[in-house]
Amino acid sequence: MRRKDREITDKSSIEDFISKHQIIRIGLIDNGEVYIVPVNYGYTCSNGAYTFYFHGAKAGRKYELAKSNPSVGFEIDGEYKLIISETACDCSAQYQSVIGNGILSIVNNEEECAKGLNYLMLQLTGKKNYEFSKAMLSSVAVFKLEVKTLSCKAKF
Repeated sequence: MRRKDREITDKSSIEDFISKHQIIRIGLIDNGEVYIVPVNYGYTCSNGAYTFYFHGAKAGRKYELAKSNPSVGFEIDGEYKLIISETACDCSAQYQSVIGNGILSIVNNEEECAKGLNYLMLQLTGKKNYEFSKAMLSSVAVFKLEVKTLSCKAKF
């Protein structure tokens, strides 16, 4: 990170930021081109290791790329506020973001699918312990992103 003065290293500050947002952008590689897709997410963090879960169709570009090229980048941003100045070059912004990379996989067992969907629902609704029928679980793809590196940056 170029601007070390903006780096956030406090684990609880990072956790707080991730816990209050809902959209993660996943960057996948498709024949040498970057494909970025925003998705709702849920997550878990164990001993500082983050795992993000999201869902989608069992077909399509995201699904096929997850199977063929699992190395991905990701980004979450928020707290954006434009700071206007009299001159264009003096305008600035407040923000916070998390970026990183990891390995994306498609969850294949029902128990972990339900667990991943519950993390997603907790993030979106604040409620947990949803029940999912076998039909529900078989109709959706649950994606698991195991984070290898993660950094957080802010300007307030």
